Amino acid sequence: MTKNPPEIEKGIQPVVITVEDLLQTNITIPKYQRPYKWSTKNIHQLIDDILTFKTKPAYRLGTVVYHQDNDGVLNIVDGQQRTLTLILIALAIENNETLYGATKEVYSSIPKLDLATNLKVSNQISKRNLRDNYREIAQRIKDFDVETTLFFYQRCQVVKVVLKDVSEAFQFFDSQNARGVDLAPHDLLKAFHLREMQNNVSEEKQTKIVETWENTPQKELESIFGYHLYRIRNWTNGKSARKFTKNDVSVFKGISPNVEEPYPFAAMYRISHFYIEGYNKDYNRNIDKNNMPYPFQLDQIIINGKRFFELINHYKKMIGTIKSTIKPQGTAKTIIDALEVYEGRYRTGDKYVYNLFKCALIFYVDKFGLTEVDRAIEKIFLWAYTIRLKHKNVQLATMDNYATDYPFVFKRIREALKPNDFLNIRIDAIKTQDIKATKVTKLITIFEKLGLC
Repeated sequence: MTKNPPEIEKGIQPVVITVEDLLQTNITIPKYQRPYKWSTKNIHQLIDDILTFKTKPAYRLGTVVYHQDNDGVLNIVDGQQRTLTLILIALAIENNETLYGATKEVYSSIPKLDLATNLKVSNQISKRNLRDNYREIAQRIKDFDVETTLFFYQRCQVVKVVLKDVSEAFQFFDSQNARGVDLAPHDLLKAFHLREMQNNVSEEKQTKIVETWENTPQKELESIFGYHLYRIRNWTNGKSARKFTKNDVSVFKGISPNVEEPYPFAAMYRISHFYIEGYNKDYNRNIDKNNMPYPFQLDQIIINGKRFFELINHYKKMIGTIKSTIKPQGTAKTIIDALEVYEGRYRTGDKYVYNLFKCALIFYVDKFGLTEVDRAIEKIFLWAYTIRLKHKNVQLATMDNYATDYPFVFKRIREALKPNDFLNIRIDAIKTQDIKATKVTKLITIFEKLGLC
């Protein structure tokens, strides 16, 4: 018999429940959830813990947070990975006839697992990992006896939290993760922006957006956000941007297209959003096949929901193809070639400086395209690599402070109305006695060629 979820009168009322209770709770997995990705290591660690602590009075497995919608359905907000793994363990117990039969003789009301039948998992990554992990668990279940099985159902516990307000549920979820659970800031942004588009984007489109996001390697997402978008957006405003953390996700939150705040500044963004939306949905697009991309800019106010994901895909492509897009000539080509071969390029400090150079170049191209791009490469190189030549060691703080200091390169690009407004900034020459860096001979040669050394 399926148990009804407890009503939450007001505030947060956590309830400690057993795995048996958990397995008899009807739940759904919302589309904004990440795929099921627990590894073999996670599986073995959980089962080892169950076997180790089976003589204890109880064993707490963590917290599961649900959002209860208006129809009474429990959407799992936090604890999906652990919940699905517990379902797999219960399923493996059921399918082991010897173990299940022996346990039923002792405990006749052992729950029959209906949850696995009703639970819908559509993500292909989740399906594959569930299948692979079930095979692994089925082998480990051979280590279970009746005592272990009863311990799993009756004394393994989770803290169940049910919240009726979705925003409150995610605030609780975010605060839980802020206390140490390993969740990347871009994962929090994904959940936030999927919620923002739930009522105005089709289910098919939401699924496609999630799949595109999940098919991007985590390392690439970390690089896009932490090394590029976060730093550019902060540096243009004169703010520090050393490390992108959960405390910084507000940098990528903005205005919602369907909420009418009485703020004039938002009108321009909503007009652009809805005009492009209408243009691309017009029946004439079936004839002319023209699609109008949204005119993203790195320093623009974020439009929550679908546009956020489009923005990330836009800059993912731009960052990945900027080398092949730019066809430098003359000194600009010499600079690009030198940055890939000079002796000290693999040092940590040199990587910081290259990131500074790349971010400024991306910001310039984002604003002015390839107009005067060779001059921009020269100017940005001289500016960025001045700190490389002047410092024996370049630290993260060195790069970060330099990005927002005179001559305020990111601020100048942001404020420029035409390329020359930026390209005419002055870069001071370096005296030979001020050069502290080693393994930078090729770079010094370029400075000399341009008359700045």
